[in-house]
Amino acid sequence: MKEINKNVLKDAAHRLLFDMTEEQYDVLEKEFTVLVKQMDLIGTIEGIDDYQPMTFPFEVSTSYMRDDIPDTPLPREVALANAKDVVDGQIKLPKVVG
Repeated sequence: MKEINKNVLKDAAHRLLFDMTEEQYDVLEKEFTVLVKQMDLIGTIEGIDDYQPMTFPFEVSTSYMRDDIPDTPLPREVALANAKDVVDGQIKLPKVVG
């Protein structure tokens, strides 16, 4: 595992397009020290690799989902009827990224 130090945290913050004060980096570095110790402790539990990682702590059923029933798609003319700008059978959208 890569060592977590202030330079690594500053690089990560820079890549995420934000910055913090030196005091905030000090606090974050201390929190990561505790977090790494906790992860190391969890890694020492016997048989831990026999369990599936938990992504959500509660059982959730999705009984409200409807069945997917195949149907005939709309004809292209009907689907594009209300589009403001159509080019070659496709809806032309404004440029989003410079």
